[in-house]
Amino acid sequence: MAKSSDFRQKEVINIRDGRRLGVIIDMEFDLQAGRITAIVVPGSSKLMGFIKGHTDYVIPWEKIKKIGDDVILVDVDLMKFEI
Repeated sequence: MAKSSDFRQKEVINIRDGRRLGVIIDMEFDLQAGRITAIVVPGSSKLMGFIKGHTDYVIPWEKIKKIGDDVILVDVDLMKFEI
């Protein structure tokens, strides 16, 4: 059985463009159903993080395509996250 801490050590990669999104920094849960509904990875920030307003990517569970030993592959359109 996997623990949530196991997921936080895996790198998330978007299969649409091969971009490395980083490691999971948080998860969203449906407590009623007892399941994970989304993973959260750090979003890009403008000017190397010097400007506040850094937006994290909340990736719905349905967008996860494969969970491997070292990586999690997702299929997301990052344009909808851009400001």
